[in-house]
Amino acid sequence: MTMMPKRILIIDDDIPIGNMLEELLAREHYQVSRAYSGTEAVLILSQTKPDLVLLDLMLPGLSGEDVLPHIKGIPVIVMSAKADVDSKVELLLGGAADYVTKPFQPKELLARIAVQLRGVSAPEAAALLTFDDLSLDTEKRIAILQNSEIRLTRTEYAILKLLMLNPTQVITKSLLLERIGEDTPDCTESSLKTHISHLRSKLREVNGRDYIEAVWGIGFKMKNTSA
Repeated sequence: MTMMPKRILIIDDDIPIGNMLEELLAREHYQVSRAYSGTEAVLILSQTKPDLVLLDLMLPGLSGEDVLPHIKGIPVIVMSAKADVDSKVELLLGGAADYVTKPFQPKELLARIAVQLRGVSAPEAAALLTFDDLSLDTEKRIAILQNSEIRLTRTEYAILKLLMLNPTQVITKSLLLERIGEDTPDCTESSLKTHISHLRSKLREVNGRDYIEAVWGIGFKMKNTSA
């Protein structure tokens, strides 16, 4: 499965810095768009939703501080020469996800971008996920099968949620480990099979049917029980 490139909006009126950032991000296979003023940034954000925003503070038109409240549900990394703690604290409390002081090392910025994008790599779960006659309550973190509530460990819940969010796809072991690491830190490559085995057993105990199947050498997927 080919992953769509993450989209990053650079909001900076400094042409050389913006060009450097665009080249840097393009090399890392990010899709880049740019805004050269606060006013232009607000217009672009009203029409599209990037995965991450790099925001300079000293902008013509609206300042970076004025633009920040217009950015909802998108991680923002502020880039600024202002190094004082009060400025950083104010911006972080105002909604910024991170703050990088200019000048910065490209490797550091790329690392900070990767950390922020990790949090938006999985689709948002609905309150109740369903697959055949199996339901997953994402608020109570319990599975429901034939009116029976099945208590899940934190790791079992994370595994089942990811599989049910992608019910027709085979999820590789490496992708499973990467994605569920956002919900649970205690699953490793060596323990993944054990967690999945326990999860399958809990579901099988209700009606004797298997809801998760292993795809040999690749990973796991939801099993169509009506077939």
